[in-house]
Amino acid sequence: MKNWIVLLFTHGFAIAIGFAAGIYALPILIAPEGPSVEVIESTASKANYSGEFRKDLKDSDTFHWGEGKVSIGPESISLMGELAPGPDYKLYLSPEFVETEADFNRLKPQMQRVGDVKTFENFLVEVPSDVDPSQFNTVIVWCESFGEFITAARYK
Repeated sequence: MKNWIVLLFTHGFAIAIGFAAGIYALPILIAPEGPSVEVIESTASKANYSGEFRKDLKDSDTFHWGEGKVSIGPESISLMGELAPGPDYKLYLSPEFVETEADFNRLKPQMQRVGDVKTFENFLVEVPSDVDPSQFNTVIVWCESFGEFITAARYK
């Protein structure tokens, strides 16, 4: 009986670790290739605002970070840089700079979700026609599935 309990526990633990590793690895394996440097530079040249994603924000850590120049225009938002890989990233615009999950959750009703981030090296997200980036001052990458803050940049 003792052996069965040990086997059940060890196999259950192995399955849980495998499941967690799969959730982390799947987005990396299926992520499309990011836009080219030329496309990002062309888009950035038309942007009205720019900011910087940094790894040293309060709730950024080894698995949740972004780094690079983000450019915000009326039609698109682009990143020349990298994001830590993960599932279900969403791009938000916020009226206030945030760098913690608590602040994100507090301000989420005032934010505007722009779209999905599907690449981890450079990205380009179209801004919906009913969204005006000039009404906000911060762009945020958020992991919707796990409620994790990834990164943010103030752009004005």
